[in-house]
Amino acid sequence: MRVVLTACFLLGLHTLLAQHLTSDSFLLVNSPYDELNPVISPDGRMLYITIANHPENIGGKKDQGDIWFSVLTESNQWSVPIHAGSLLNSNGYNAVAGFSATGDQMFLLSHYYDPGSIPRTQGISVSVKRGDGWSKPENISIPYFQNKSSSLGGYLLPDQSAFVYAAETYGTRGVEDIYVSLKGADGKWSAPKNLGSTINTQFQELSPSLSADGKTLYFSSNGRKGYGSFDIFSSVRLDDTWANWSAPVNMGANFNSEGRELFFRSYENAGFFVYGSTKNSDGYGDIKIFLADEPLRKDSTLVTTNNNPDTIVRIVEIPREPLADKNIRIYGKVSDAKTGEIIEATIYFAAPSDNQSVRATAVMGYTVTVPSTDDYAVKIEAAGYVSTMEKLDIHTYEMNELEMNFKLQPVAVGTTVNLKDVLFEQGKTNLLPPSYPELDLVVSFLASNPKVKIELAGHTDNRGIPAQNVKLSQARVEKVKAYLVSKGIAPRRISGKGYGGSKPIASNDTEETRQLNRRVEFTIRKF
Repeated sequence: MRVVLTACFLLGLHTLLAQHLTSDSFLLVNSPYDELNPVISPDGRMLYITIANHPENIGGKKDQGDIWFSVLTESNQWSVPIHAGSLLNSNGYNAVAGFSATGDQMFLLSHYYDPGSIPRTQGISVSVKRGDGWSKPENISIPYFQNKSSSLGGYLLPDQSAFVYAAETYGTRGVEDIYVSLKGADGKWSAPKNLGSTINTQFQELSPSLSADGKTLYFSSNGRKGYGSFDIFSSVRLDDTWANWSAPVNMGANFNSEGRELFFRSYENAGFFVYGSTKNSDGYGDIKIFLADEPLRKDSTLVTTNNNPDTIVRIVEIPREPLADKNIRIYGKVSDAKTGEIIEATIYFAAPSDNQSVRATAVMGYTVTVPSTDDYAVKIEAAGYVSTMEKLDIHTYEMNELEMNFKLQPVAVGTTVNLKDVLFEQGKTNLLPPSYPELDLVVSFLASNPKVKIELAGHTDNRGIPAQNVKLSQARVEKVKAYLVSKGIAPRRISGKGYGGSKPIASNDTEETRQLNRRVEFTIRKF
Protein backbone atom coordinates (compact mmCIF):
# COMPACT_ATOMS: atom_id res chain seq x y z
CA MET A 1 0.00 0.00 0.00
CA ARG A 2 1.44 3.40 -1.01
CA VAL A 3 0.83 6.25 1.43
CA VAL A 4 1.81 9.88 0.87
CA LEU A 5 3.68 11.23 3.89
CA THR A 6 4.00 15.00 3.95
CA ALA A 7 6.43 16.50 6.47
CA CYS A 8 6.27 20.24 6.96
CA PHE A 9 9.73 21.60 7.76
CA LEU A 10 8.55 25.19 8.27
CA LEU A 11 11.73 26.90 7.06
CA GLY A 12 9.93 30.24 7.08
CA LEU A 13 8.60 32.34 9.89
CA HIS A 14 7.99 30.65 13.28
CA THR A 15 6.03 32.23 16.09
CA LEU A 16 7.61 32.60 19.51
CA LEU A 17 5.13 29.99 20.69
CA ALA A 18 6.45 27.38 18.28
CA GLN A 19 10.08 28.16 19.10
CA HIS A 20 9.75 27.61 22.83
CA LEU A 21 7.07 24.98 23.45
CA THR A 22 8.42 21.60 24.56
CA SER A 23 7.01 18.24 25.55
CA ASP A 24 7.02 19.49 29.17
CA SER A 25 4.89 22.56 28.47
CA PHE A 26 1.69 20.80 29.58
CA LEU A 27 2.96 19.32 32.86
CA LEU A 28 0.90 21.73 34.99
CA VAL A 29 -2.18 21.31 32.80
CA ASN A 30 -2.55 17.57 33.24
CA SER A 31 -4.10 16.22 36.43
CA PRO A 32 -5.80 13.11 37.87
CA TYR A 33 -8.95 14.24 36.04
CA ASP A 34 -9.85 13.92 32.36
CA GLU A 35 -8.33 16.68 30.19
CA LEU A 36 -10.02 16.98 26.80
CA ASN A 37 -10.33 19.16 23.70
CA PRO A 38 -7.25 21.46 23.74
CA VAL A 39 -7.71 24.71 21.81
CA ILE A 40 -5.10 27.50 21.70
CA SER A 41 -6.16 31.10 21.12
CA PRO A 42 -4.96 32.79 17.92
CA ASP A 43 -2.44 34.94 19.82
CA GLY A 44 -0.91 31.83 21.39
CA ARG A 45 -1.32 33.12 24.94
CA MET A 46 -4.31 31.09 26.16
CA LEU A 47 -5.06 27.39 26.22
CA TYR A 48 -8.68 26.31 26.61
CA ILE A 49 -9.48 22.73 27.60
CA THR A 50 -12.44 20.74 28.86
CA ILE A 51 -12.00 18.88 32.15
CA ALA A 52 -14.46 16.11 32.99
CA ASN A 53 -15.60 14.97 36.43
CA HIS A 54 -13.75 17.71 38.30
CA PRO A 55 -15.31 18.56 41.70
CA GLU A 56 -15.21 22.29 40.84
CA ASN A 57 -17.28 21.84 37.67
CA ILE A 58 -20.76 23.35 37.62
CA GLY A 59 -22.25 19.86 38.02
CA GLY A 60 -19.56 18.58 40.40
CA LYS A 61 -17.85 15.23 39.97
CA LYS A 62 -20.66 13.92 37.75
CA ASP A 63 -20.31 16.84 35.32
CA GLN A 64 -19.27 15.59 31.88
CA GLY A 65 -17.02 18.55 31.24
CA ASP A 66 -16.50 22.26 31.89
CA ILE A 67 -14.27 24.75 30.07
CA TRP A 68 -11.04 25.69 31.87
CA PHE A 69 -8.24 27.98 30.68
CA SER A 70 -4.49 28.17 31.14
CA VAL A 71 -2.02 31.02 30.48
CA LEU A 72 1.38 30.61 28.83
CA THR A 73 4.03 31.71 31.35
CA GLU A 74 7.45 33.28 30.78
CA SER A 75 9.00 29.85 31.38
CA ASN A 76 7.04 28.53 28.35
CA GLN A 77 4.77 26.36 30.45
CA TRP A 78 1.02 26.49 30.56
CA SER A 79 -0.21 27.49 34.02
CA VAL A 80 -2.44 25.41 36.27
CA PRO A 81 -5.92 25.59 34.65
CA ILE A 82 -8.57 27.95 36.03
CA HIS A 83 -12.30 27.28 35.78
CA ALA A 84 -13.88 29.57 33.14
CA GLY A 85 -16.92 30.29 35.31
CA SER A 86 -20.67 29.92 34.96
CA LEU A 87 -20.98 32.30 32.00
CA LEU A 88 -19.30 29.79 29.63
CA ASN A 89 -20.23 26.63 31.52
CA SER A 90 -23.51 24.90 32.24
CA ASN A 91 -24.54 21.68 33.96
CA GLY A 92 -23.45 19.41 31.11
CA TYR A 93 -20.70 19.05 28.53
CA ASN A 94 -19.02 22.32 27.53
CA ALA A 95 -16.14 22.78 25.09
CA VAL A 96 -14.56 25.29 22.70
CA ALA A 97 -15.03 24.69 18.97
CA GLY A 98 -12.64 27.40 17.81
CA PHE A 99 -11.98 31.11 17.41
CA SER A 100 -12.46 33.72 14.74
CA ALA A 101 -9.26 34.62 12.88
CA THR A 102 -8.88 37.80 14.95
CA GLY A 103 -9.54 36.00 18.23
CA ASP A 104 -12.39 38.29 19.28
CA GLN A 105 -15.04 35.57 18.94
CA MET A 106 -15.08 32.22 20.72
CA PHE A 107 -17.33 29.45 19.42
CA LEU A 108 -18.73 26.95 21.90
CA LEU A 109 -20.09 23.42 21.51
CA SER A 110 -23.42 23.93 23.27
CA HIS A 111 -26.52 26.10 23.49
CA TYR A 112 -27.02 28.29 26.54
CA TYR A 113 -30.14 29.23 28.49
CA ASP A 114 -30.84 30.75 31.88
CA PRO A 115 -29.21 28.86 34.77
CA GLY A 116 -31.35 25.96 35.94
CA SER A 117 -33.50 25.89 32.81
CA ILE A 118 -33.76 22.89 30.52
CA PRO A 119 -32.02 23.42 27.14
CA ARG A 120 -34.62 23.51 24.37
CA THR A 121 -32.26 23.34 21.39
CA GLN A 122 -28.79 22.06 20.49
CA GLY A 123 -25.93 23.40 18.43
CA ILE A 124 -23.10 25.89 18.78
CA SER A 125 -22.94 29.39 20.21
CA VAL A 126 -20.66 32.41 20.07
CA SER A 127 -19.17 34.59 22.80
CA VAL A 128 -17.55 37.98 22.05
CA LYS A 129 -14.41 39.23 23.78
CA ARG A 130 -15.13 42.07 26.21
CA GLY A 131 -11.94 43.50 27.70
CA ASP A 132 -10.39 40.72 29.75
CA GLY A 133 -13.49 38.52 29.62
CA TRP A 134 -16.19 37.12 27.38
CA SER A 135 -19.84 38.00 26.77
CA LYS A 136 -22.79 35.76 27.47
CA PRO A 137 -22.90 33.20 24.61
CA GLU A 138 -25.51 33.70 21.89
CA ASN A 139 -26.96 30.56 20.33
CA ILE A 140 -26.38 29.87 16.62
CA SER A 141 -29.12 28.06 14.72
CA ILE A 142 -28.20 25.08 12.52
CA PRO A 143 -31.33 23.54 10.91
CA TYR A 144 -32.04 19.91 11.80
CA PHE A 145 -29.12 19.79 14.22
CA GLN A 146 -29.56 16.96 16.71
CA ASN A 147 -27.15 15.02 18.87
CA LYS A 148 -28.22 12.04 20.98
CA SER A 149 -24.73 11.60 22.43
CA SER A 150 -23.86 12.98 25.85
CA SER A 151 -20.99 15.00 24.38
CA LEU A 152 -20.25 16.92 21.20
CA GLY A 153 -16.89 17.22 19.48
CA GLY A 154 -16.29 19.64 16.66
CA TYR A 155 -14.23 22.35 15.00
CA LEU A 156 -15.09 25.66 13.36
CA LEU A 157 -12.76 27.11 10.72
CA PRO A 158 -11.42 30.56 11.69
CA ASP A 159 -13.10 32.11 8.64
CA GLN A 160 -16.39 30.60 9.92
CA SER A 161 -17.15 28.95 6.58
CA ALA A 162 -17.47 25.37 7.83
CA PHE A 163 -18.26 23.55 11.05
CA VAL A 164 -17.36 19.85 11.30
CA TYR A 165 -18.63 17.83 14.23
CA ALA A 166 -19.26 14.30 15.47
CA ALA A 167 -22.75 13.40 16.63
CA GLU A 168 -25.15 10.55 17.06
CA THR A 169 -28.33 11.42 15.21
CA TYR A 170 -30.87 9.98 12.82
CA GLY A 171 -29.19 8.18 9.96
CA THR A 172 -25.73 7.73 11.46
CA ARG A 173 -23.88 4.76 10.01
CA GLY A 174 -22.53 3.79 13.42
CA VAL A 175 -22.81 5.41 16.82
CA GLU A 176 -21.25 8.83 16.17
CA ASP A 177 -20.62 10.00 12.59
CA ILE A 178 -18.88 13.13 11.32
CA TYR A 179 -21.01 15.86 9.71
CA VAL A 180 -20.40 19.28 8.20
CA SER A 181 -22.55 22.41 8.15
CA LEU A 182 -21.57 25.21 5.75
CA LYS A 183 -22.19 28.92 6.20
CA GLY A 184 -23.88 30.56 3.22
CA ALA A 185 -23.38 34.01 1.77
CA ASP A 186 -26.53 35.08 3.63
CA GLY A 187 -24.92 34.16 6.96
CA LYS A 188 -27.19 31.16 7.52
CA TRP A 189 -25.90 27.65 8.22
CA SER A 190 -26.84 24.69 6.05
CA ALA A 191 -28.48 21.50 7.26
CA PRO A 192 -25.82 18.98 8.40
CA LYS A 193 -24.30 16.75 5.72
CA ASN A 194 -22.90 13.31 6.58
CA LEU A 195 -19.32 13.04 5.27
CA GLY A 196 -20.07 9.58 3.87
CA SER A 197 -18.84 6.02 4.13
CA THR A 198 -15.22 6.80 3.25
CA ILE A 199 -14.94 8.61 6.58
CA ASN A 200 -17.70 7.09 8.73
CA THR A 201 -17.78 3.43 9.74
CA GLN A 202 -20.39 1.47 11.67
CA PHE A 203 -18.40 2.25 14.80
CA GLN A 204 -17.45 5.63 16.32
CA GLU A 205 -15.86 8.61 14.61
CA LEU A 206 -15.11 11.39 17.07
CA SER A 207 -13.49 14.81 17.61
CA PRO A 208 -12.98 16.03 14.03
CA SER A 209 -10.86 19.05 13.16
CA LEU A 210 -9.50 20.64 9.98
CA SER A 211 -6.21 21.97 8.68
CA ALA A 212 -5.89 25.73 8.32
CA ASP A 213 -7.00 25.62 4.68
CA GLY A 214 -9.97 23.36 5.45
CA LYS A 215 -8.83 20.61 3.10
CA THR A 216 -7.44 18.01 5.52
CA LEU A 217 -9.73 16.34 8.04
CA TYR A 218 -8.34 14.91 11.27
CA PHE A 219 -10.51 12.63 13.39
CA SER A 220 -10.43 9.70 15.81
CA SER A 221 -12.02 6.32 15.12
CA ASN A 222 -12.35 2.88 16.65
CA GLY A 223 -13.57 1.44 13.34
CA ARG A 224 -10.22 0.99 11.60
CA LYS A 225 -6.95 -0.83 12.11
CA GLY A 226 -4.95 0.93 14.79
CA TYR A 227 -2.73 0.83 17.84
CA GLY A 228 -5.36 1.24 20.56
CA SER A 229 -9.05 1.77 21.23
CA PHE A 230 -9.19 5.11 19.35
CA ASP A 231 -6.56 6.25 16.85
CA ILE A 232 -6.12 9.55 15.00
CA PHE A 233 -6.59 9.47 11.22
CA SER A 234 -6.34 12.03 8.43
CA SER A 235 -8.11 12.34 5.09
CA VAL A 236 -7.90 14.90 2.28
CA ARG A 237 -11.02 16.51 0.83
CA LEU A 238 -11.06 15.92 -2.93
CA ASP A 239 -13.59 18.57 -3.99
CA ASP A 240 -15.97 21.19 -2.66
CA THR A 241 -18.92 18.83 -2.17
CA TRP A 242 -17.55 17.58 1.17
CA ALA A 243 -18.68 14.11 0.05
CA ASN A 244 -15.48 12.87 -1.62
CA TRP A 245 -12.47 12.07 0.53
CA SER A 246 -9.19 10.21 0.22
CA ALA A 247 -8.90 6.93 2.11
CA PRO A 248 -8.20 7.76 5.79
CA VAL A 249 -4.57 7.27 6.85
CA ASN A 250 -3.55 6.30 10.39
CA MET A 251 -1.30 9.05 11.78
CA GLY A 252 1.09 6.45 13.17
CA ALA A 253 3.04 5.79 16.35
CA ASN A 254 4.17 9.39 16.90
CA PHE A 255 0.58 10.16 17.82
CA ASN A 256 -1.23 6.88 18.45
CA SER A 257 -0.64 4.40 21.26
CA GLU A 258 -2.22 1.38 22.87
CA GLY A 259 -4.48 3.84 24.69
CA ARG A 260 -7.05 6.30 23.36
CA GLU A 261 -6.15 9.35 21.26
CA LEU A 262 -8.73 12.07 20.65
CA PHE A 263 -9.12 15.83 19.99
CA PHE A 264 -6.29 16.29 17.50
CA ARG A 265 -5.62 19.94 16.60
CA SER A 266 -3.18 21.02 13.90
CA TYR A 267 -1.16 24.20 14.41
CA GLU A 268 1.08 23.31 11.48
CA ASN A 269 1.89 26.93 10.62
CA ALA A 270 3.30 27.28 14.13
CA GLY A 271 5.11 23.96 13.97
CA PHE A 272 3.21 21.75 16.41
CA PHE A 273 0.12 19.58 16.99
CA VAL A 274 -1.82 18.98 20.23
CA TYR A 275 -4.17 16.16 21.17
CA GLY A 276 -5.51 14.13 24.09
CA SER A 277 -4.15 10.71 25.04
CA THR A 278 -4.58 8.15 27.80
CA LYS A 279 -1.02 6.82 27.29
CA ASN A 280 0.99 7.21 30.51
CA SER A 281 -1.55 9.77 31.65
CA ASP A 282 -1.84 11.17 35.16
CA GLY A 283 -5.56 10.53 35.02
CA TYR A 284 -8.13 9.47 32.45
CA GLY A 285 -6.61 11.55 29.66
CA ASP A 286 -3.82 14.11 29.31
CA ILE A 287 -2.97 16.83 26.78
CA LYS A 288 0.10 16.05 24.67
CA ILE A 289 2.12 17.92 22.04
CA PHE A 290 4.05 16.84 18.96
CA LEU A 291 6.59 19.27 17.50
CA ALA A 292 6.99 19.27 13.72
CA ASP A 293 10.79 19.15 13.98
CA GLU A 294 10.71 15.92 15.99
CA PRO A 295 11.80 12.85 13.99
CA LEU A 296 8.97 10.87 12.43
CA ARG A 297 8.70 7.22 13.30
CA LYS A 298 8.71 4.89 10.32
CA ASP A 299 4.95 4.46 10.19
CA SER A 300 3.87 8.01 11.06
CA THR A 301 2.41 10.68 8.81
CA LEU A 302 2.18 14.43 8.80
CA VAL A 303 -0.37 15.43 6.19
CA THR A 304 -0.72 19.03 5.07
CA THR A 305 -2.41 20.49 2.03
CA ASN A 306 -1.21 24.08 1.95
CA ASN A 307 0.91 25.45 -0.85
CA ASN A 308 3.94 26.19 1.34
CA PRO A 309 7.06 25.88 -0.86
CA ASP A 310 8.97 24.66 2.20
CA THR A 311 6.78 21.54 2.35
CA ILE A 312 8.57 18.36 1.29
CA VAL A 313 6.60 15.32 0.16
CA ARG A 314 7.95 11.83 0.77
CA ILE A 315 6.44 8.58 -0.51
CA VAL A 316 7.22 5.48 1.50
CA GLU A 317 6.02 1.91 1.50
CA ILE A 318 4.04 0.73 4.52
CA PRO A 319 3.48 -3.03 4.54
CA ARG A 320 -0.08 -4.14 5.07
CA GLU A 321 -0.50 -7.43 6.88
CA PRO A 322 -3.14 -9.80 5.52
CA LEU A 323 -6.24 -10.22 7.62
CA ALA A 324 -6.17 -13.52 9.48
CA ASP A 325 -8.91 -15.30 11.37
CA LYS A 326 -8.67 -14.16 14.96
CA ASN A 327 -10.62 -13.13 18.01
CA ILE A 328 -11.48 -9.58 18.92
CA ARG A 329 -12.06 -8.16 22.39
CA ILE A 330 -15.15 -5.94 22.57
CA TYR A 331 -15.72 -3.77 25.62
CA GLY A 332 -17.70 -0.74 26.70
CA LYS A 333 -20.53 0.54 28.86
CA VAL A 334 -24.30 0.94 28.68
CA SER A 335 -25.82 4.27 29.68
CA ASP A 336 -29.17 5.98 30.13
CA ALA A 337 -29.86 7.89 26.89
CA LYS A 338 -31.38 10.83 28.77
CA THR A 339 -29.13 11.23 31.81
CA GLY A 340 -25.88 9.64 30.63
CA GLU A 341 -25.73 7.57 33.82
CA ILE A 342 -23.98 4.19 33.44
CA ILE A 343 -26.44 1.33 34.01
CA GLU A 344 -26.41 -2.45 34.36
CA ALA A 345 -27.51 -4.39 31.28
CA THR A 346 -27.28 -7.71 29.47
CA ILE A 347 -25.78 -7.76 25.98
CA TYR A 348 -26.30 -10.62 23.55
CA PHE A 349 -23.94 -11.22 20.61
CA ALA A 350 -25.60 -13.58 18.12
CA ALA A 351 -23.86 -14.96 15.02
CA PRO A 352 -24.19 -18.08 12.84
CA SER A 353 -21.18 -19.73 14.46
CA ASP A 354 -21.11 -18.11 17.86
CA ASN A 355 -23.71 -16.95 20.39
CA GLN A 356 -22.62 -15.22 23.59
CA SER A 357 -24.12 -13.05 26.28
CA VAL A 358 -22.31 -10.80 28.71
CA ARG A 359 -23.38 -8.76 31.71
CA ALA A 360 -22.51 -5.06 31.86
CA THR A 361 -22.20 -3.63 35.38
CA ALA A 362 -22.72 -0.01 36.32
CA VAL A 363 -19.10 0.27 37.44
CA MET A 364 -17.01 -1.96 35.20
CA GLY A 365 -19.09 -2.09 32.01
CA TYR A 366 -18.65 -5.25 29.94
CA THR A 367 -16.03 -7.15 27.99
CA VAL A 368 -16.40 -10.12 25.65
CA THR A 369 -14.13 -11.92 23.18
CA VAL A 370 -15.67 -13.12 19.92
CA PRO A 371 -14.37 -14.40 16.56
CA SER A 372 -13.73 -11.56 14.11
CA THR A 373 -14.96 -13.57 11.13
CA ASP A 374 -18.69 -13.19 11.80
CA ASP A 375 -21.48 -10.67 11.47
CA TYR A 376 -23.30 -10.18 14.76
CA ALA A 377 -26.75 -9.09 15.84
CA VAL A 378 -26.27 -7.34 19.17
CA LYS A 379 -29.24 -7.03 21.53
CA ILE A 380 -29.04 -4.86 24.64
CA GLU A 381 -31.51 -5.29 27.50
CA ALA A 382 -31.87 -3.69 30.93
CA ALA A 383 -34.62 -3.60 33.52
CA GLY A 384 -36.64 -0.40 33.16
CA TYR A 385 -35.35 0.35 29.66
CA VAL A 386 -36.47 -0.21 26.08
CA SER A 387 -34.37 -2.96 24.50
CA THR A 388 -32.49 -2.19 21.31
CA MET A 389 -30.67 -4.09 18.60
CA GLU A 390 -27.55 -3.19 16.62
CA LYS A 391 -25.80 -4.82 13.67
CA LEU A 392 -22.08 -5.49 13.96
CA ASP A 393 -19.90 -6.45 11.01
CA ILE A 394 -16.30 -6.88 12.19
CA HIS A 395 -14.90 -9.50 9.85
CA THR A 396 -13.44 -6.87 7.54
CA TYR A 397 -11.86 -4.76 10.28
CA GLU A 398 -8.23 -5.31 11.26
CA MET A 399 -8.23 -4.69 14.99
CA ASN A 400 -7.57 -6.53 18.22
CA GLU A 401 -10.13 -4.72 20.32
CA LEU A 402 -13.15 -2.52 19.89
CA GLU A 403 -14.88 -0.13 22.28
CA MET A 404 -18.64 -0.28 21.75
CA ASN A 405 -20.89 1.77 24.02
CA PHE A 406 -24.67 1.64 24.01
CA LYS A 407 -27.49 3.93 25.11
CA LEU A 408 -30.94 2.76 26.19
CA GLN A 409 -34.14 4.78 26.41
CA PRO A 410 -35.87 4.57 29.82
CA VAL A 411 -39.37 3.13 30.06
CA ALA A 412 -41.20 6.36 30.83
CA VAL A 413 -44.16 8.30 29.51
CA GLY A 414 -43.00 10.43 26.60
CA THR A 415 -40.04 8.28 25.57
CA THR A 416 -39.89 8.03 21.77
CA VAL A 417 -38.07 5.23 19.95
CA ASN A 418 -37.21 5.40 16.25
CA LEU A 419 -37.66 2.00 14.59
CA LYS A 420 -34.82 2.64 12.16
CA ASP A 421 -34.85 -0.84 10.62
CA VAL A 422 -38.59 -0.92 9.91
CA LEU A 423 -38.64 -0.45 6.13
CA PHE A 424 -41.32 -0.53 3.43
CA GLU A 425 -41.41 -1.02 -0.31
CA GLN A 426 -41.31 2.26 -2.23
CA GLY A 427 -44.74 3.90 -2.11
CA LYS A 428 -46.34 0.79 -0.57
CA THR A 429 -47.21 -0.69 2.81
CA ASN A 430 -45.37 -4.00 2.34
CA LEU A 431 -42.78 -4.55 5.07
CA LEU A 432 -39.28 -5.48 3.93
CA PRO A 433 -37.54 -8.51 5.57
CA PRO A 434 -35.08 -6.45 7.70
CA SER A 435 -38.10 -4.99 9.54
CA TYR A 436 -39.09 -8.13 11.41
CA PRO A 437 -36.23 -8.50 13.94
CA GLU A 438 -36.85 -4.95 15.18
CA LEU A 439 -40.62 -5.43 15.27
CA ASP A 440 -40.11 -8.65 17.23
CA LEU A 441 -38.08 -6.63 19.72
CA VAL A 442 -41.08 -4.31 20.16
CA VAL A 443 -43.29 -7.37 20.69
CA SER A 444 -40.89 -8.64 23.36
CA PHE A 445 -40.84 -5.23 25.05
CA LEU A 446 -44.64 -4.97 25.17
CA ALA A 447 -45.00 -8.54 26.38
CA SER A 448 -42.53 -7.86 29.21
CA ASN A 449 -44.28 -4.61 30.16
CA PRO A 450 -48.02 -5.44 30.07
CA LYS A 451 -49.08 -2.02 31.44
CA VAL A 452 -47.35 -0.06 28.71
CA LYS A 453 -49.42 1.55 25.95
CA ILE A 454 -47.76 3.02 22.88
CA GLU A 455 -48.61 5.36 20.04
CA LEU A 456 -47.17 4.60 16.61
CA ALA A 457 -46.27 7.50 14.33
CA GLY A 458 -45.68 7.19 10.59
CA HIS A 459 -43.75 9.79 8.60
CA THR A 460 -42.83 10.38 4.95
CA ASP A 461 -40.66 12.90 3.14
CA ASN A 462 -42.24 15.96 1.51
CA ARG A 463 -42.35 14.73 -2.08
CA GLY A 464 -45.71 14.11 -3.69
CA ILE A 465 -49.18 15.26 -2.70
CA PRO A 466 -49.42 16.00 1.06
CA ALA A 467 -52.82 14.33 1.48
CA GLN A 468 -51.57 11.14 -0.17
CA ASN A 469 -48.48 11.15 2.06
CA VAL A 470 -50.69 11.31 5.14
CA LYS A 471 -52.78 8.43 3.80
CA LEU A 472 -49.68 6.32 3.06
CA SER A 473 -48.12 6.96 6.45
CA GLN A 474 -51.40 6.07 8.19
CA ALA A 475 -51.62 2.82 6.22
CA ARG A 476 -48.06 1.93 7.22
CA VAL A 477 -48.88 2.57 10.86
CA GLU A 478 -51.83 0.19 10.57
CA LYS A 479 -49.54 -2.40 8.96
CA VAL A 480 -47.11 -2.24 11.87
CA LYS A 481 -49.95 -2.42 14.38
CA ALA A 482 -51.40 -5.47 12.61
CA TYR A 483 -48.07 -7.26 12.90
CA LEU A 484 -47.77 -6.53 16.62
CA VAL A 485 -51.36 -7.70 17.21
CA SER A 486 -50.68 -10.89 15.23
CA LYS A 487 -47.94 -11.66 17.77
CA GLY A 488 -50.34 -11.47 20.71
CA ILE A 489 -50.31 -7.80 21.71
CA ALA A 490 -53.79 -6.47 22.59
CA PRO A 491 -55.05 -3.90 20.02
CA ARG A 492 -56.19 -1.50 22.77
CA ARG A 493 -52.54 -1.04 23.81
CA ILE A 494 -51.56 0.39 20.43
CA SER A 495 -52.77 3.64 18.90
CA GLY A 496 -51.31 5.29 15.85
CA LYS A 497 -51.34 8.19 13.45
CA GLY A 498 -49.82 9.02 10.08
CA TYR A 499 -48.30 12.49 9.83
CA GLY A 500 -47.13 12.46 6.22
CA GLY A 501 -44.27 14.89 5.71
CA SER A 502 -45.34 17.42 8.34
CA LYS A 503 -42.70 16.47 10.96
CA PRO A 504 -39.30 16.21 9.26
CA ILE A 505 -36.19 15.53 11.33
CA ALA A 506 -33.83 16.39 8.47
CA SER A 507 -33.72 18.46 5.32
CA ASN A 508 -35.65 17.19 2.28
CA ASP A 509 -33.02 18.54 -0.13
CA THR A 510 -31.20 15.24 -0.82
CA GLU A 511 -32.17 11.58 -1.02
CA GLU A 512 -29.84 10.80 1.88
CA THR A 513 -31.68 13.15 4.21
CA ARG A 514 -35.13 12.31 2.83
CA GLN A 515 -34.52 8.71 3.92
CA LEU A 516 -34.25 9.95 7.51
CA ASN A 517 -37.69 11.53 7.28
CA ARG A 518 -39.32 8.29 6.06
CA ARG A 519 -39.63 6.55 9.41
CA VAL A 520 -41.85 4.83 11.97
CA GLU A 521 -41.59 5.65 15.67
CA PHE A 522 -43.41 4.70 18.82
CA THR A 523 -43.94 6.81 21.92
CA ILE A 524 -44.82 5.45 25.36
CA ARG A 525 -48.17 6.99 26.34
CA LYS A 526 -48.95 5.03 29.50
CA PHE A 527 -46.81 3.12 31.94
